[in-house]
Amino acid sequence: MAQQGGMVRNATSSCLLLRARISEGYHRARMARVGFGTKTMKHENRSICGGVLGALGALAGALALAAGCASGPDGDAGTADVDADVALAPDPGRVAFVQLFEWKWTDVARECETYLGPKGFTAAQISPPNEHNWVTSGDGAPYPWWMRYQPVSYSLDRSRSGTRAQFIDMVNRCKAVGVKIYADAVINHMTAGAGTTSSSGNHPWGVKSYPGVPYGTGDFHTACSITNYGDANNVQNCELSGLHDLNTGSAYVRGKIADYLVDLYSLGVAGFRIDAAKHISPTDLAAIVSAVEARTPTKPFWFLEVIGASGEAVQPAQYFGIAANQATVTEFGYGPQVFGKFAGGGKLSDLRTFGETWGLIASDRAIAFTDNHDKQRGHGGGGSYLTYHNGATYDLANVFMLAWPYGYPALMSSYAFETATSYDTSFGPPYDSATGATRGPWDGGGSAPACFNQTRGGWVCEHRFRPIGNMVAFRKATMGSWSVTNWWDNGNNQIAFGRGNAGFVVINKESGSLTRTFQTGLPAGSYCNIIAGDFTPSTGTCTGNTITVDGAGNASITVAAFAAAAIHAGAKLGGAGAVTVTFNEAADTNFGQNIYVVGSVAELASWNTGAAIPLTWLSGSGTRGNWRATVSLPASRTIEYKYIKRDGAGAVTWESGANRVLTTGAAGTSLTVNDAWK
Repeated sequence: MAQQGGMVRNATSSCLLLRARISEGYHRARMARVGFGTKTMKHENRSICGGVLGALGALAGALALAAGCASGPDGDAGTADVDADVALAPDPGRVAFVQLFEWKWTDVARECETYLGPKGFTAAQISPPNEHNWVTSGDGAPYPWWMRYQPVSYSLDRSRSGTRAQFIDMVNRCKAVGVKIYADAVINHMTAGAGTTSSSGNHPWGVKSYPGVPYGTGDFHTACSITNYGDANNVQNCELSGLHDLNTGSAYVRGKIADYLVDLYSLGVAGFRIDAAKHISPTDLAAIVSAVEARTPTKPFWFLEVIGASGEAVQPAQYFGIAANQATVTEFGYGPQVFGKFAGGGKLSDLRTFGETWGLIASDRAIAFTDNHDKQRGHGGGGSYLTYHNGATYDLANVFMLAWPYGYPALMSSYAFETATSYDTSFGPPYDSATGATRGPWDGGGSAPACFNQTRGGWVCEHRFRPIGNMVAFRKATMGSWSVTNWWDNGNNQIAFGRGNAGFVVINKESGSLTRTFQTGLPAGSYCNIIAGDFTPSTGTCTGNTITVDGAGNASITVAAFAAAAIHAGAKLGGAGAVTVTFNEAADTNFGQNIYVVGSVAELASWNTGAAIPLTWLSGSGTRGNWRATVSLPASRTIEYKYIKRDGAGAVTWESGANRVLTTGAAGTSLTVNDAWK
């Protein structure tokens, strides 16, 4: 498939009008989405088929005309406003999370306090916390990682990562600095065969007999091998790699699984990755999730490992209705698409239309990732994925992922591994040779973890690579601007794009440096290039080079070969720092209208309705909707603002009454305002 196109902006009024038509056509299509797991139509009295087809027809017609708005004035591929908001925005509170693969609970807690919290990570995904098989050698490799995915019981008393007390301490310490914990839940199966030694020591179990739960023979499906991915019954009722497959259709089994997940929730776990969800029927998994949510005062975040492949019987969309239509799915198609453009012979310039039109699932359903623990090792289906072994290319791909408005990004944090043989891919994390206990990155004490060691026996900690870790703040600052603006490319492997007036990024995957003046869309000022240096919000200072934006939004930016540059509204120099403000607005809208916020500071477009900050529609019924935007605003300031309604033709309706007023706090803090249209 050739991913081409995207709407190009030039100075003519016809192209500006065309952009409005495309936006209107998209929003008509979005509001007409129907089916399992989709949002309620804004106008329920419309014919469903007519609404969808009419909306898509309007969008298609506008896109077809876009070809007439061709090149920019510089003779290169020009600049563009790409309607990337065709990808529906996730919850603005879900910025980015990291998989701390095989980290100990004590190390996760320390990492939350010293890095994840200060950098703005939403959550940390931890390895399975339950008691598991203890394997001293697998494929010849010492203490293989996959023993964590062979449960013996649902006890938290001791896993490879630590004790129940250490687990509770970790959750509380991470929560205290604003970092949630997502647990990897292995609920499809148990171990393969019988055994005597678990992570808790001498704790024997038999074939389909697990006294620690307890489970007996009748709690499992009849033994059979998965041989036909075209048969859902075979995929979901037979044994994955010989592991005893739980009968999740049983009320008793569902109850035991729900007890385990509720226990984790009661300790403060905020979300669950459901391992091997593809091998659990959607009906069974929905029943388990419902049983959990019936016992929890708030709903956990659910993301399901469902590997979609063409022609197979089990597909991700079959799981969208779970958790009251709020479940998300790991998008295994994301990594290969990114690999293809960054390392597989494609061109970065093709990425201008990247998203759902490339066959990816809806943005608000997707966990986006360049790699995870399985794909690093060639497991979990086919496809090529980038890893830290790809060097700077890996960094650039993750910069792109965090800058591009699609999905909820999951970053990877690994220990060093090789891929030549099954011995290499099974090799476990750094360990104590006498006991097999994990030797964690914070074991040595001190002010920093033992990271960036890419030799076997070391911790890599990709999430701490500066280009990756600092881009989390970029994504947080741009969540309220869920669209791509000011796209530029050289027709090859140099690209740049903005996120409204909140951020701008340049990626150079060529052997020569890039120097160019770009229209960034940002307010005038000096900004920290967060790829090259660290920004301190409390002081408004930068350890690296800075980029100056003039009054027209232009900036001259130089980017070295195989490098990037990024600036955002939360990393502006010389001020009092920034505060993250979330605007929640309840409003009625007519067909084609959307809600925006505008105000007295540059970050709120200085009352310019044409540059107002768009809010994302979250939920609603009929004409009433709940909208949200998250914006970085200057700290310690009194700011006036109002909401407006704007349609696809640009017509503006102001809310009535006096200007609203908010006062931001100290730099680095956050504020939420809950408003209703007046």
